[in-house]
Amino acid sequence: MTQLTTDTPSVTAPAPLTATDRCDACGAQAYVRATLATGELLFCAHHASRFRDSIKPTALSWHDESAKLHDEQRA
Repeated sequence: MTQLTTDTPSVTAPAPLTATDRCDACGAQAYVRATLATGELLFCAHHASRFRDSIKPTALSWHDESAKLHDEQRA
């Protein structure tokens, strides 16, 4: 007999990106983390927008903190 459970898997928020996280394309501060089946890629806002259309459709998750750039400019 198969037992069914209704427990939903726990979902954890991704760890925030910090100033030590660097873009894999150019080394600038990373604001986007793309999680793929094979690992993670970190991108600055520029390279995230450049590669978004080719990577995002196959990414498991796309964690975008680029709004921080606008918040920092207002401060």
